[in-house]
Amino acid sequence: MLTGILAGLAAGALWGLVFVVPRMTPGLTSVDLTAGRFISFGGMAVLAMLLTWRKHTWPTPRQATTALGMSLLGATGYYLLLAQAVVFSGTEVPTLIIGTIPIWVMLLGKPMHLKWAGLLPGLLLTLGGLALMMQSSLSHAARLPAGGGQFWLGVLLALVAMLCWTVFALVNAAWLKRHPEVSATEWANWIGVATGVGALLLWLVAGSDSNELLALDNKAQLATVCIATGVGSAWLASILWNVASQRLSVSLCGQLIVSETLFALFYSFVWDGAWPAVVQWLAAVLFTLGIFASIRAHR
Repeated sequence: MLTGILAGLAAGALWGLVFVVPRMTPGLTSVDLTAGRFISFGGMAVLAMLLTWRKHTWPTPRQATTALGMSLLGATGYYLLLAQAVVFSGTEVPTLIIGTIPIWVMLLGKPMHLKWAGLLPGLLLTLGGLALMMQSSLSHAARLPAGGGQFWLGVLLALVAMLCWTVFALVNAAWLKRHPEVSATEWANWIGVATGVGALLLWLVAGSDSNELLALDNKAQLATVCIATGVGSAWLASILWNVASQRLSVSLCGQLIVSETLFALFYSFVWDGAWPAVVQWLAAVLFTLGIFASIRAHR
């Protein structure tokens, strides 16, 4: 159980980076950023499979089709929606909307033997933290000029992204538990290859012209960010999340996703060079207590 918890928290720390990446990559559209990140994910997955080809299990046609669908739901489609939401609405509000994923996963993935009373403290603490953070963030929306419709479009995109990843988390955990013969790394690699192919097609159809990208002054920085997030926040984070999904119940995994929100907010404040307000500190404390309460309930 401890291994699963640590893996889930580490995955959250890596995922949290993607909320500030759109602000670190001026010159890239949401499509370019999504494609760059997930082509790197696919490339790393192919490399890992080639290095371990003697021991690696290869997917059946049905498993490959499932991996493709999961890659659209939890990777390419999800991140494209999220990246555009951050462009329209900034970092905080999309982060908080995505931060409700633990609530939905906990509610929908509760084990039959676990009583609701056991989950209630963690749920209430998480909801309290979200309420405090949302109050702080929505004050920004109230100060927008009358033409700030882009902000609310970003909110809508973030809500759709939230729905996509909630479904992904539930289906992914169920699939891994039904196929114990497939390791966490193998499943991450299969999804990675499918994601890389999908991301390449996305870029060819809707991405920027290659000459335009090569003409950018900061192309080395952009490439570094895409590769780093592809290998770290996609490939490695996927393996860690699969380890957590295999070892823990879906509801506890859901609670651990709160760490993504915590780290995303931390990275955002570091990037902005600003200290959190008192309300935001209090929300972070509630989030952390919610994680501990959920771990205790699942023991």
